Amino acid sequence: MKLKYTPFCIIAAAVLGFAPLAQGQSSLRKANKLYNNFEYTLALQEYQEAILKRKPELETAERIATSYRLTRQTEAAENWYGKVVAMTGRNPINLYYYAEALRSNGKYKEANEQYMQWAEEMPEQADRAQALMEATDQSIRWMSQPPVAEVTALPALSMNGFADFSPAAYGANGVVFTSDRGVSKAGKGAEVYGWTGRPYLQLFVAQQNEAGDWAKPEALQDVINTDYHNATAAAAKDGSKLYFTRTKQVPALGSVNADPTSWVKKDDQSDMVNRLEIFSAEKQGGSWSNIQPFTHNKVEEYSVGHPALSPDGKVLYFASDMPGGAGETDIYYSTLQADGSWGQPVNAGTVVNTAGRESFPYVDANGKLYFASDGHIGMGGMDMFSAEGETGKWRAAKNLGYPINSPKNDFGLLFTEPGTRGLLSSNRDSQNGTEDIYAFNVLQKPVVLAITTLGRFQNNKKKTVQEPLPETRVLAARKATTDSSVFITDANAKHFMDARTGNTYVFKGSKIGFLNMESGVAIPATAPDTVQVALIFDKNEVEKAIVLDNIYYDLDKWDIRADAAKELDKLATLLMNNPSVNIELSAHTDSRESQEYNQQLSEKRAKAAVDYLVTKGIEADRLTWKGYGKTRLVNKCATGVNCPEEEHQKNRRTEFTIKKN
Repeated sequence: MKLKYTPFCIIAAAVLGFAPLAQGQSSLRKANKLYNNFEYTLALQEYQEAILKRKPELETAERIATSYRLTRQTEAAENWYGKVVAMTGRNPINLYYYAEALRSNGKYKEANEQYMQWAEEMPEQADRAQALMEATDQSIRWMSQPPVAEVTALPALSMNGFADFSPAAYGANGVVFTSDRGVSKAGKGAEVYGWTGRPYLQLFVAQQNEAGDWAKPEALQDVINTDYHNATAAAAKDGSKLYFTRTKQVPALGSVNADPTSWVKKDDQSDMVNRLEIFSAEKQGGSWSNIQPFTHNKVEEYSVGHPALSPDGKVLYFASDMPGGAGETDIYYSTLQADGSWGQPVNAGTVVNTAGRESFPYVDANGKLYFASDGHIGMGGMDMFSAEGETGKWRAAKNLGYPINSPKNDFGLLFTEPGTRGLLSSNRDSQNGTEDIYAFNVLQKPVVLAITTLGRFQNNKKKTVQEPLPETRVLAARKATTDSSVFITDANAKHFMDARTGNTYVFKGSKIGFLNMESGVAIPATAPDTVQVALIFDKNEVEKAIVLDNIYYDLDKWDIRADAAKELDKLATLLMNNPSVNIELSAHTDSRESQEYNQQLSEKRAKAAVDYLVTKGIEADRLTWKGYGKTRLVNKCATGVNCPEEEHQKNRRTEFTIKKN
């Protein structure tokens, strides 16, 4: 058979035409192999080569987007997830990842649109999407408020282009932290980790001088820093012991974690996976030795990492994805036993742990727990939270606010001065996903308002009493802002609310059978971590007298003192919030002095109080006044009876009685 002649130029053109496609397929095969082996940074290099030769299909675009997401390059992740969600046949989960990338880049309104579309395509995720949209709205409010702290970069502890995070106290003036800047050993350069394209994580220490300057960080000795990942450490206060995290590759059985710094589900095609373990070291003769595994490591099944010690060294906190937790990873703690062993791990509970990831715990000098979470309401990525209470009895998880938290990942907190100054880790300014260490100075200290709602009324013995008023609705607002929220106190008439020092909060409440209440609370800069707030609701009963607290007068005088004015101001506010109420204001004296003298004095005091209320804008026709002298004593301290001064004071009182409502 005679072959048909084909010009050489056509053959050459065909070969040259198919060459870029073949090269692209080769790069794509390499990229997919690296991707399946968790070498995302190296995979991205090959993917970029491949897409120069051919337009990426859906699977390739998804893998590129995922690689950027898992290396925390949020701007590139946003770009690629934007492409993915526009492609035919894409999984709805990509809408969630796109929204998360937008949120991490501070594009909250755009993120909400994607969360909403995600919920429409995956109705079973509607509640989760709604919670995330509420979180973005809250983030916008946080960022519009005065900053709670000043946060500044700390280049002395951070190396450009590398990850530096999780500082922990190390000796009197030092810190130990994690970095992938690289450690050369035996004349060899630092080995590169394919996931990040940077060296393996190692522990470094740095000392601070009296002027506040940091010395050049140095790697811990080789006995601590093995050839693979070594990270997130905690040192005993006396410097005798160090707890730290190591990563180990194990067969991929059961629940797995591929990332040595956070918990990420692995690809099903891999046979090996990274898991975390805690180890301890003892200091002997100035060197670390006696490396021992934590009793409760179980690397064959789950990870245990991110150790943190209580100030007394008797409680070890850590993060784990062990079975039985509330979510992907939880905070646990173990208590030191009398024989020196660590007790069984205890889950910190659902106040701390969520269905998401809780990790990087830290305990300050006062025993308060701090941790990172992407499950509580936050600004994006990991946010830092605090929890009031003690082991097993946490009350509430509190977001530390902006700019301690940012739209990106924020974690690894350390207070160098309790409650006021410290260090934190964040990738907020990074282009390649790496974390840096920042210094922060608290401007508005976070506090918890422990609110109790109380009902005030006259009992059967005609005494004014206060009792808990559960399930009471209250609107809370920060003064001079539009930020407000509504809560209902629990069965014990309690509610815990986040607040900041230097602010005034206004509360307006209502309860059937009680007058509407309004009260303001100013939080001073010197406030403790927990501020007790009592919101008092007066019972709506006609002809029942209520004693006003702290209405005092100078001897033989009826002028309104400054301390009495504060209480009368509260009464004026009560009347403004209940415009249909008319009251009688009455004044009473003790039994000393004559009947006539006490009668005249009480009348002058009652009238002075009414006149004061009128100056505060209360209509005069809503007010009557009456002096009762010593005719209505509340105890046995009658004329001639010897009583202590505090008993006489109970009779010298001012009351109001609802006459019409």
